[in-house]
Amino acid sequence: MADGYEILRENMVKRLRDHYGIRDLRVLEVMNRLPRHIFVPEAIKHQAYKDNALPIASNQTISQPYIVARMTELLELAPAARILEIGAGSGYQTAVLASIAGQIFAIERIPNLAADAQDRIQRLGFHNVKLRCADGTNGWDVYAPFDGILVAAGSPEIPQPLLRQLKPGGRLVIPIGPDHKTQNLIRVTRAPNGYQTEDFGPCSFVPLIGEHGWK
Repeated sequence: MADGYEILRENMVKRLRDHYGIRDLRVLEVMNRLPRHIFVPEAIKHQAYKDNALPIASNQTISQPYIVARMTELLELAPAARILEIGAGSGYQTAVLASIAGQIFAIERIPNLAADAQDRIQRLGFHNVKLRCADGTNGWDVYAPFDGILVAAGSPEIPQPLLRQLKPGGRLVIPIGPDHKTQNLIRVTRAPNGYQTEDFGPCSFVPLIGEHGWK
């Protein structure tokens, strides 16, 4: 359905592909289709497809489109994958994941954000998302293990409950850093003999607050 943002979305996706080198065609197609502007405050809808993070309620942010695309791509999603998302925020990253993977279990610690994200996800017609308000650093043990875990907030270290809830062969993508403002994007893969860690360079996220994150 036409919504007046088609050209802005196309330009965003072209930038993701040509400038940032995003190669997963499923990610590009989904982001060319999802109405990102409904996930930001009314006053800044016109900025929804720009190449930067944007403020949302409760001093949180909706991540830069590149970061959304890159983190999703790093999970290497299979169609039947069970994914845990920590820090659902506006629900945009949740919608991207739900468009590609089989089941999404999303956690948001701030009640009004969780409620608004749930509303948007339902309005878009997704039936493969469970979303709750809780401390995401504890994961969601009842639905574990997960094929992939995406953490959309910066942590001082990798929360141990999330590692335990990862399937063998599963991937955890998380920003890790020594302070609240700067992190590196890390991917951890659960191997037969432990965990393999890869560093995909600097990034900047709001802090991951919780029992196993920042206090």
